Amino acid sequence: MAKTQDILMPMEQEGSKSVVRAWLKQVGEPVKQDEPIVELETDKVAVEVPAPADGVLQSIALGEGEEAAPGAVLGVLALG
Repeated sequence: MAKTQDILMPMEQEGSKSVVRAWLKQVGEPVKQDEPIVELETDKVAVEVPAPADGVLQSIALGEGEEAAPGAVLGVLALG
């Protein structure tokens, strides 16, 4: 079974409402560690969330327009 890693909503956004603005990668696309993978919008700023590791975007848990809480799983990477 392939190893996976969750893509998490940054905790520093605590206290502010965040919405998934856009996925910069689609399911099945390869990503490099620290490459922007999803864009979030708060009531103050837009934030890009980087990939936590090299891998392939396996699934998207929160789609565009959905609200994300601090620490929420945004998607899953298949590592390697």
